[in-house]
Amino acid sequence: MKNRAKAKLRKLELWFENLIWNFRFFILIPVIFSLLSALRLIFIGTMDIGAGLSIALDYQDPEGSKTIQTVAFIIGGVDYYLIGIVLLIFAFGIYELFISEIEIKHQDDSSILQSNSLEELKGKLVNVIVVALIVSLFKQMLSIEIGKLSDIIYIALAILLISISQYLLHLSHTKSIIHTPKSDRLTTHE
Repeated sequence: MKNRAKAKLRKLELWFENLIWNFRFFILIPVIFSLLSALRLIFIGTMDIGAGLSIALDYQDPEGSKTIQTVAFIIGGVDYYLIGIVLLIFAFGIYELFISEIEIKHQDDSSILQSNSLEELKGKLVNVIVVALIVSLFKQMLSIEIGKLSDIIYIALAILLISISQYLLHLSHTKSIIHTPKSDRLTTHE
């Protein structure tokens, strides 16, 4: 009688574990929406760059308002591209971490979108987000009117903080490569 009860409990346990394991497929929802969002942002970035390229050049004033407007559109487009890349990296990363490894990527020998852990995925996302923030800051700096000494100090401080953040990201990336076993270094991204 005890063996029969144990068998029923074991069957219930296996059914519940199967249910829990299959819950990982809900990750497909953020994967699909991240891919669609990336596509949308790439399209918006392309439209932004197209708008920048369609502005007529002013040969009388090559560094004038039309040039600044063109540069702002193009930088804005690059910013949208970078955010789209973040979403692509996120979609590929969580798919591979929670659902399955993407088989077709081995044909290209490309590991740029591969993430072996949540920490590695987070690191890639942070790097691209910091670059997107740098591009956004650069776009904002194009339209800043410098009227006081404090404006110059704020700009210099922003550039300093971004430089420090890039340096710290580089240090943490270098540190992770040094502490990675040699057998795993082939899959570590630089």
